[in-house]
Amino acid sequence: MTRKERWQRLLDLLVERGGLEVEAAAASLGVSAATIRRDLDQLAEQQLLVRTRGGAAPHGVSYELPLRYRTSRRAAEKHRISEAVAGLIAPGEVIGLTGGTTTTEVARALAARPDLATGSPALTVVTNALNIAGELVIRPQFKIVLSGGVARPQSYELTGPLAQETLGRLTVDTAVVGVDAFDPQDGAATRHEDEAAVNSLLCARARRVVVAADSTKLGIRAFARICPTSTVHTLVTDTGLAAPLAAGFEAAGVEVIRV
Repeated sequence: MTRKERWQRLLDLLVERGGLEVEAAAASLGVSAATIRRDLDQLAEQQLLVRTRGGAAPHGVSYELPLRYRTSRRAAEKHRISEAVAGLIAPGEVIGLTGGTTTTEVARALAARPDLATGSPALTVVTNALNIAGELVIRPQFKIVLSGGVARPQSYELTGPLAQETLGRLTVDTAVVGVDAFDPQDGAATRHEDEAAVNSLLCARARRVVVAADSTKLGIRAFARICPTSTVHTLVTDTGLAAPLAAGFEAAGVEVIRV
């Protein structure tokens, strides 16, 4: 296990358990307690956790890992979801991509499609995610429109009035939205009101809204609503979605695709 993999696992355990003890973490990862202490010290220096006597605690009240440390979670499910979402997009469309791990995978899946290898442009991609724009801008067949705004280091997303002003002037065919929560009654939501405001505007400017989310994010609520369920045309998720919950989305008029 590399140091990066070990750090990823430690941060995952921290989120799952709400705290870490050195000895327990060492046993879980199969390394020495001294190695865990060094890892925790280094993660604390990066402000990814808070060192405590004998272990570590989450950094802050509302704990959120930066995007680079969340990419490996449910990777197989996100890969299948991203492939399915990319398959919904027609050549020549104007698509909107919010930030997030799943939407980043969607961008990669679109870049890998042979039928989008050429065009003038093959796709126009509107996004407020710095990492997505960075990955796609090297592909000359894609026209990339990046909103302005203030960057959030956790998600690489641009938010605020500048982002909203840019998106408010545009129209997109399909908005692909990443969420922290999506519930048939409460709609799609995220933890942060600044992200929700930008994502909500992107949905309002789209003819079709696709939510891309793994099943752990479904049937739950989050702090800031992006849009009501009635705004969403299609949900693409994994086969872990329970049948009753799928039926709830379908009853609300959402097409559910499980992959």
